[in-house]
Amino acid sequence: MTTVSGWPVLVFDIETIPDVAGLRRLRGAGPELSDDDVLAAELAERAAAGKSDFLPHPLQRVLVISCAYRDAQGMRVHSFVDREPDGRSEEARVVQQFFATIEKRVPQLVSWNGGGFDLPVLHYRAMMHGVVANKYWDLGEGGDHDSREFKWNNYINRYHLRHLDLMDLLAMYQPRASAALDTMAQLCGFPGKLGMDGSAVHAAWRAGRLEDIRRYCETDVLNTYLLYTRFQLMRGGLTPEEHAQELDLVRQTLAAVPEPHWAEFLAAWAGTT
Repeated sequence: MTTVSGWPVLVFDIETIPDVAGLRRLRGAGPELSDDDVLAAELAERAAAGKSDFLPHPLQRVLVISCAYRDAQGMRVHSFVDREPDGRSEEARVVQQFFATIEKRVPQLVSWNGGGFDLPVLHYRAMMHGVVANKYWDLGEGGDHDSREFKWNNYINRYHLRHLDLMDLLAMYQPRASAALDTMAQLCGFPGKLGMDGSAVHAAWRAGRLEDIRRYCETDVLNTYLLYTRFQLMRGGLTPEEHAQELDLVRQTLAAVPEPHWAEFLAAWAGTT
């Protein structure tokens, strides 16, 4: 499925952990303090001030970016993962690969709360690492025809469709009307979250369960894609027959990938119908 405008579709989601290295720099922490000490001190201060233990966007280190890509050739799911060779973060590579994909494919981006969390985090982390993202930041200021098109439909404007934050749109841009991805997925008859949520990611990473985090992120992307197909059905972008065919394609695509989370996802999906 491509959009009405003919663009390919890239649904994305990120998973993050606290950026302790950034905290160390901001707090001026010396080597006598462990990473656990630095994080504990920050969380204690936040708790005393009545703040959430969820760190601000610039202090969210990106571990995984998962994507479901749909074009005329079919659908595929891929994740960019920071696997930390020799203990060194590969976050810069992960973020650059995501924006390079946008540069190459120029897709419609689709997310669930991507405007409120995922993209602001990616903006800050990209700036920190010197990532280049020319097409993503194109606001139509160039002289060529392709660039001028971005003046009226770019990735940055909240009300344009090159990035469709499905949660934001369905809530009519009213935060108090927002719904959780898991809630809407289950209400629409899709699997929803399976065995993990965002609050468990840091503990899973500390336990060495990076692949579990990657799989969890990918299932969030698939739930978002399924909700996107339902949205397209609702707005007339897909006929009922095309929508049913799209769901069949998703099932066939996942069944062909020999990974346990897709078998679990398909089984849960079958159990809702």
